Amino acid sequence: MEQAFSVGLTGGIGCGKTTVADMFAALGASVIDTDQIAHSLTAPHGAAMPALLAEFGADFATGDGALDRAKMRALVFSDATARARLEAILHPRIREATAAAAAIATGPYTIFVVPLLIESGTWRERVTRVLAIDCTEDTQVARVVTRSGLAAEQVRAIMAAQVTRAQRLAAADDIINNDEGLDELRPQVARLHARYLSYSKRM
Repeated sequence: MEQAFSVGLTGGIGCGKTTVADMFAALGASVIDTDQIAHSLTAPHGAAMPALLAEFGADFATGDGALDRAKMRALVFSDATARARLEAILHPRIREATAAAAAIATGPYTIFVVPLLIESGTWRERVTRVLAIDCTEDTQVARVVTRSGLAAEQVRAIMAAQVTRAQRLAAADDIINNDEGLDELRPQVARLHARYLSYSKRM
């Protein structure tokens, strides 16, 4: 990556990646969220929409021209080939937009928020350190059910498609525990921010 020191922030669904990333951003880190980039690519008139509709058909668009996420989610969860076709369209565009954002980042270091960092296979080589946001699986389910209205079994199916908690922790250089909420998070983020500042100065 363009920045000398960078962190790949990851975690399972409902672990609190966005909350933690926002805390780092408030301390001055440059934060680039690949999920936000993917959403902009698949929004109404998004850059990926013509290719997606050509590949999957016009009925995968909502009335306003965005990707019908629920319909696409249902397809790719049941069809690995469809998932590969979707990723072939989105991943190069996400990578290009991520690199463009990194090139103009002004913070002392850059955090890339990548939900499927471990699964992707390519991100580990692109960042200096991997930070995993961790909580119990029951906490994940409860948060996502509350936030999205999905049924608990749907959330567990999404979790089953991601790497296991143990695999994620084994791949991480740093871990933040997010079982207890904001008061527990702040000192952990502050400690890591100080450490990342020192790493970035040394590099």
